[in-house]
Amino acid sequence: MYDLVIIGAGPTGINCGIEATKNKLSYCILEKGVLANSIYHFPTNMTFFSTSKNLEIGDIPFISHSDKPTRKEALEYYRRLVEYYHLQIKFQQSVIQIDRIDNLFHITTFKENIKAKNIVLATGFYDSPRLLNVPGENLPKVKHYYDDPHPYIGMKVIVVGGANSACDVALETWNHGADVTMIVRRPALYQKVKYWILPNIQNRIKEGSIKAYFNTVIHSITADNVTIIQSGNKVKLENDYVLAMTGYKPDYTLIDQLGINYSNSADKIPSFDEASLETNIRGAYIAGVINGGMKTSSLFIENTRDHATKIVSHILAISAK
Repeated sequence: MYDLVIIGAGPTGINCGIEATKNKLSYCILEKGVLANSIYHFPTNMTFFSTSKNLEIGDIPFISHSDKPTRKEALEYYRRLVEYYHLQIKFQQSVIQIDRIDNLFHITTFKENIKAKNIVLATGFYDSPRLLNVPGENLPKVKHYYDDPHPYIGMKVIVVGGANSACDVALETWNHGADVTMIVRRPALYQKVKYWILPNIQNRIKEGSIKAYFNTVIHSITADNVTIIQSGNKVKLENDYVLAMTGYKPDYTLIDQLGINYSNSADKIPSFDEASLETNIRGAYIAGVINGGMKTSSLFIENTRDHATKIVSHILAISAK
């Protein structure tokens, strides 16, 4: 029996654990993968858009070698937070069912059954890619996650998308010897691409080093080529890999199991109280970037750092009554 069970050991889940520790709540964090699982699966050479100062939590400084921290530095920072606060995390524990019985949450994982007075869903959105929904998307050559440029040396690579991830991937694979073509459904690249990336990718496209098709979508994928549609015309391109950097979406399984409402059905934004982050289910809170629903560019680590304080403060206030 816990005062609080936190689902997800990303930055928000860690922060909730820190607040629970500070306020002497009994708690545990359930993580289906590894510590900061989403960040661990970011590209190896990724650099954050935010400064390290804006990513700090738990009153512990985030020290990085430059203004913009790297994935490696972030993983070390979160490891040190866990170590410093002795956070109670159960790794490799996927939650498969949550039931609310007699005002308690009964949480079933693949390993055990746990009871809690309160729960926090801090599951993020990086585990569920937005699919292209085209024939051939299930082929091994199609990747929705990117890690390292080495496998693409000398290969014909199609990068799908025109935002930060797509531009990063296009430049890095091109710099390592890939023949890169970008497929962008909009008429131009996303204008809020990282300011140190946008001019670079625009210049590579302008000079023809990286080919780009705008107002274009993927029609189908085979082992040797990709068919695209541009202005109603089909074009077949020789291809070895498709890197679909089309973004991600929340996994709504647990939200729907609990019966949490949506404040915006079009964008599937969960309903919660802005002051406490409690949902329509008493004792069930939702925190972090998942609070933005399908609008995944609306919330980030830096503008959700207060979620943990809001939640724990509300739990303590309810307990005191």
